[in-house]
Amino acid sequence: MASAPSTFPPLLASPLARNSVPLRSLPSFRADVIVVGSGVAGLATAISAADDGAHVMVLSKGRIEQTNTNQAQGGIAAAVGNDDSPQQHADDTRRLGYGLSDGKIVDAFTSAAPEAIEWLIESGMQFDYDDNQSLDLGREAGHGVARILHSAGTATGREMQRTLIARAKSHPRIDVYHATSAVELLKDAEGAVRGLIAMSNIRSATDFDTVVFEAPALVLATGGGGQLFRETTNPQLATADGLAMALRAGADLRDLEFVQFHPTTLYLAGAARFLISEVIRGAGAKLLDKNGIAFLEECHPDAELAPRDVVSRAIYRRMIATHARFVSLDMSSLSSPSIRFPALAKICREFGIDIETETIPVRPAVHYLVGGIKSNLHGQTSIQGLFAVGECASTGFHGANRMGSNSLLEGLVHGRICGKNISKYATSERRWLSPVLEKVKPQIDAELNLNDMTYSLKSLMWSEVGIQRSAAGLEEAHELLKDWESYLSRLAPFTPQGIEVLNMVQVAQAIARCAAYRTESRGAHYRDDYPQSSEDWKVHTCVRADAQQFVITSEANKWAAPKTA
Repeated sequence: MASAPSTFPPLLASPLARNSVPLRSLPSFRADVIVVGSGVAGLATAISAADDGAHVMVLSKGRIEQTNTNQAQGGIAAAVGNDDSPQQHADDTRRLGYGLSDGKIVDAFTSAAPEAIEWLIESGMQFDYDDNQSLDLGREAGHGVARILHSAGTATGREMQRTLIARAKSHPRIDVYHATSAVELLKDAEGAVRGLIAMSNIRSATDFDTVVFEAPALVLATGGGGQLFRETTNPQLATADGLAMALRAGADLRDLEFVQFHPTTLYLAGAARFLISEVIRGAGAKLLDKNGIAFLEECHPDAELAPRDVVSRAIYRRMIATHARFVSLDMSSLSSPSIRFPALAKICREFGIDIETETIPVRPAVHYLVGGIKSNLHGQTSIQGLFAVGECASTGFHGANRMGSNSLLEGLVHGRICGKNISKYATSERRWLSPVLEKVKPQIDAELNLNDMTYSLKSLMWSEVGIQRSAAGLEEAHELLKDWESYLSRLAPFTPQGIEVLNMVQVAQAIARCAAYRTESRGAHYRDDYPQSSEDWKVHTCVRADAQQFVITSEANKWAAPKTA
């Protein structure tokens, strides 16, 4: 394992370089706390901080419900069953982290899970119950017992989003700004983050204004970056904006090479990559290859309930071996699947598939960014005033591979912890940005096809930084991304789409380089040329922008071992 820093020179240009408006002339909005993102992590943070007396502004890139949380079909994991305990939940989580889980974080989050579920129920969230009026708990890959709570089968995320939105909108100290795209973080003279530049349609439904939001504490809860890849379960707004802003601000990012693929998404031309939850395989559905052969038992002892990275690679390899574009999900052994899984039955029916009698074409797709902005138990990043929670953060909870249904839990618990901490921080740090800000460079007008750039990026990342990687492919990806960023940073328009594409290209560079730096296979990162895990690589990769370069180093995992009594 290399111990010396590894550098490479991206431009890391700021989108502000294309804004011709003097920053000091922009409208400014002030609060105690700014939360960027309206999924479970963002709203849990906002509600918790507001409950403790802080004035919070929540910035939503689209409508408040347009989040990964709203689309989550799995469930939320918590040790609430009679045969379960937070310690068992923690042990399973660490096992699936492949040596990179932070034991202190894992213990804290799993211990807080049962109380967080009670908080959701008290807030009005409707969970599924069995015939005995007990919580109906399911089991997913990696979990030793049934501990997954669901709402209406596969609508857990939507119900959680509804519950949190209702609390946020009714809170007297929370203001929500829709259709507001964060552009760049702003720092004070001491280098602390004190706000951001954003583009918002506050005054017009069609025209975007450039505005400043200021606060002593700023929380990034911007979700993941699935749209960097051709095949993804993520919504269109998941373009890694928070990671890009943090990179340009000089924050530490960690473990970006760990990109988790969900094994089963609906694969039909013209259809959205509808996620087919693991709960269906947990109920007995089987994956069949082109020839109708069930193949997972030969790949892993847990077969259909093997970890997601194992199942995804098994599907990918079987597709190659049988020259197929997909494998099939067979639900014929399940009783009344249309009744048990109505959302899946409905979407399949619209495309002419009867799940009672026909198999469903599926293939893997990018689902979750395991790495992200390095943050601690209280959400604090490496930059004063900047906090990160949820999928855009790297707390060490997931290690090298996320266990199913732990993401909603992390967002909920970490958001609540961060909110309580941040309310005290914000009210003691009321310093505002200086009104004297430099005028930025004028915009350059040129023809640039952003749709073509986006398609090229997604195809490149899928083929070279996807399920299986190699040094040659990662180097090719980096060289192309570096060239694209060099002219994109000069020519992309100062519009929400232009900023999104720049963010995606810059974060894609960091992912590709981190994947090249880790010369082993571990968890959600697999190298054809280094197919084995190495004890020397039981470390985190850290990347930051320093003097117009990315610097990659390794960091020991201080909390790898379980906490002792």
